[in-house]
Amino acid sequence: MLWLLFFLVTAIHAELCQPGAANAFKVRLSIRTALGNKAYAWDTSEEYLFKAMVAFSMRKVPNREATEISHVLLCNVTQRVSFWFVVTDPSKNHTLPAVEVQTAIRMNKNRINGAFFLNDQTLEFLKIPSTLAPPMDPSVPIWIIIFGVIFCIVIVAITLLILSGIRQRRRKNKEPSEVDDAEDKCENMNTIENGIPCDPLDMKGGHINDAFMTEDERLTPL
Repeated sequence: MLWLLFFLVTAIHAELCQPGAANAFKVRLSIRTALGNKAYAWDTSEEYLFKAMVAFSMRKVPNREATEISHVLLCNVTQRVSFWFVVTDPSKNHTLPAVEVQTAIRMNKNRINGAFFLNDQTLEFLKIPSTLAPPMDPSVPIWIIIFGVIFCIVIVAITLLILSGIRQRRRKNKEPSEVDDAEDKCENMNTIENGIPCDPLDMKGGHINDAFMTEDERLTPL
């Protein structure tokens, strides 16, 4: 009797879940592409996890809170990890509408991807378009970030102005000192004519040459 019941259930499941059946979805996984040497084998435990994630997603849909893992059927599983699945309603012995399943998967696609360490490119629901991850709310309000950026720009601008002013003052202070040094060098430099050093000419007070002085000028200075 039990084997007959099992046979009937298997036959019903085979009729509900088959490639191209109404409300059926094909899934394709690229585990090795995504994980490389860390790729895991797809086995019955992974199938159980997939069913659990689909049932979890269906429970988020209104009026489908009673969905169980046993309500999710898989068929035509291949070694390259692709298969078909449907979600059934045992009370009416038929599959749930594709629109409801699609809505549930789209709402929880990120959770499903995370359970298998995959993404939208390596875990594909062929009839269900990929959805972008919901935008994450920043932990810091945006206005604080903008204010911080503006504040930093103002500080940098003020610093540059101060440094520019300091450089200009140094240049102005340096120019007169260079002129004075040049004049001092000219005044203190002794000229040499015919190998004999001569005293520098006093441009302000003049210089009297004794060779051209008269005898009266030597004896009676003015």
